[in-house]
Amino acid sequence: MIARISGNLVYKSPSYLILDANGVGYRVFIPLTTFYDIPELGQTVTLNIYTHVKQDAINLFGFYTSEEREIFQLLLAVNGIGPKLALNVLSGIAARELIKALSEGNLKRLLNIPGVGKKMAERIILELRDKALKLWNQTAETSIISDLPMADLREDALSALINLGYKSNVASDALDKVAREFPAGLSLDLLLKNTLKVLSG
Repeated sequence: MIARISGNLVYKSPSYLILDANGVGYRVFIPLTTFYDIPELGQTVTLNIYTHVKQDAINLFGFYTSEEREIFQLLLAVNGIGPKLALNVLSGIAARELIKALSEGNLKRLLNIPGVGKKMAERIILELRDKALKLWNQTAETSIISDLPMADLREDALSALINLGYKSNVASDALDKVAREFPAGLSLDLLLKNTLKVLSG
């Protein structure tokens, strides 16, 4: 069972990255929250890993913080949630914000996450509220502008948003709004982050 990988970042996208660790390239699926924090290519990256074993594949899911991985594992324990939906949830809301929403039973906030319907949101709250409340109490105690043309950034961002479950026209309108608000340009991670704020507003 792989629990942690540290290696040279040779490829990154909003959905997965590839780390070269001692000559072996590991493809690691990530949520957008982790993508935002990933450095530039050629840098050393260390990720907390969840290894998902299926009959026909072994997939690695990586998270910048152990908190994100813990929430991911909690989500997988909910009936009807697989790794893809769990990643979508973490891509649509920061781990700490999700813990807060669950502990408060904030159904409306969960419904803003792509791919999460009312029944699923209610199930997540029902099954995870007590665990989230404990996590919330525990935590309570204790970008560079891209060189890519905006058109290319927009296309990459639109593709990522569609993969998350947003309709093309809705995502496109939100991207246009963010582009107007930041005429000086944005990196892909900031473009996605600000667009998701618009979509969840």
